[in-house]
Amino acid sequence: MKIVVIGGTGLIGSKTVAILRQGGHEVVAASPKSGINTITGEGLKEAMAGAQVVIDLANSPSFEDKAVLEFFETSGRNLLAAEAAAGVRHHVALSIVGTDRTPDNGYFRAKVAQEKLIEASGIPYTIIRATQFLEFLGTIAATSADGNMIRLSPGLFQPIAADDVAAIVADVAFAAPRSGIVEIAGPERAPFNEIIARYLKAVGDPREVVSDPEARYWGGRVEERSLVPLGEARRGRIGFDEWLRRSQAGA
Repeated sequence: MKIVVIGGTGLIGSKTVAILRQGGHEVVAASPKSGINTITGEGLKEAMAGAQVVIDLANSPSFEDKAVLEFFETSGRNLLAAEAAAGVRHHVALSIVGTDRTPDNGYFRAKVAQEKLIEASGIPYTIIRATQFLEFLGTIAATSADGNMIRLSPGLFQPIAADDVAAIVADVAFAAPRSGIVEIAGPERAPFNEIIARYLKAVGDPREVVSDPEARYWGGRVEERSLVPLGEARRGRIGFDEWLRRSQAGA
């Protein structure tokens, strides 16, 4: 089977490509560096030729509200048009749990726009909404810093390891299209501030984490269940301690 992975050289993309290739499939790891660009349309027609499945893991280089919306709308339109012309049978896209529940977050609004394009495309699809990746805990702490304190919401958080995300993405790609949404999350759920405090302690960061209900997350207000699945979700297997052990071993 020929599978095209858009964003195939990124964090999730590189792991997904490796899994698919181990299964003996023909995999195109698409990125602007490989001459395949969903914004300009360069190389899309050639990449799609003979492809049965396309996995969209592309991410915007800018998180500014207008730029990120423009990226996902332009990329989505170009990609879906190329897939329709090539007769692609399954479009798999990675999105975020809570996109439709945090309207004041510009990035989430852009992902909702991307999802709507997919749903209206007529191409059989599966949208995978994931919780935040464990790999981004350090970045979250850095962007939430207020001097020597880290201000974070006590809302619930259920981060998932990138290895689990890639494994589930590959699994979904081989399954029949759901023409709907699958939600995935890590195996452990706890208040956002507690998980970041646990991470900082584990890596020897002395900064204090403060629980602040008014703290914003990428510009959006966090309610108690804004960032976790509300219903049934597929859970990853790698817990926080196991992930930390693996990441420190590979550092």
